[in-house]
Amino acid sequence: MGAAAAAQVAAWLREVLSGQPTANVIFAAAPSQNDFLAALTTDGSIDWPRINGFHMDEYVGLASAAPQLFGNFLKGKLFDKAAFRSVFYIDSQALDPGAECARYAALLRSHPPDLVCMGIGENAHIAFNDPPVADFRDPAWVKIVSLDDVCRQQQVNDGCFARLDDVPEMAITLTIPALVQARFISCVVPGIRKRRAVADTLHAPISENVPSTILRTHPDAILFVDNDSI
Repeated sequence: MGAAAAAQVAAWLREVLSGQPTANVIFAAAPSQNDFLAALTTDGSIDWPRINGFHMDEYVGLASAAPQLFGNFLKGKLFDKAAFRSVFYIDSQALDPGAECARYAALLRSHPPDLVCMGIGENAHIAFNDPPVADFRDPAWVKIVSLDDVCRQQQVNDGCFARLDDVPEMAITLTIPALVQARFISCVVPGIRKRRAVADTLHAPISENVPSTILRTHPDAILFVDNDSI
């Protein structure tokens, strides 16, 4: 699954870069992406010096060296392993998170995303757009959100935190409009705990109650699953 997703993303990147000088890519940070990221970093066909990297969400309230921070996760798994043109991090230590949202949104608007590499949460969130805060017509591209308990418990289930009380309650996330305006979307969703979310993504009514259903409206989104998640 990870290798198949990496091959598709590499093909999309070659297509994008055949028609423009650089490509802008948003990446998810989660254990579900490990196989995909490992395969992507070993693909010799990708012209990394022409690619700008972003990440799609970040916790608020963790120490800067915390391994759970998504910027730190992607730095170790991807950004330090490939020679990106530029990498733009969400600043989890910003004294004014609202101003940080505006700064990152401005970066995204000046580097319109060509490709998004995402997953789906156990509650069908994409990025940190949980059902209570998901908005298909959100006027913002980046915002501060409260994380619901299902989302926070998933971080424990994934082994990222020892207990629920350790998981931050607030985060910065790219919104759904910021994600789905990209030309291509790769969505990698392995594991038995994602089976319900995958089924709902494919079959539930398209609504903010199941945020990932918005992917069915996108012309070039591909869902990668394994035998456990279908």
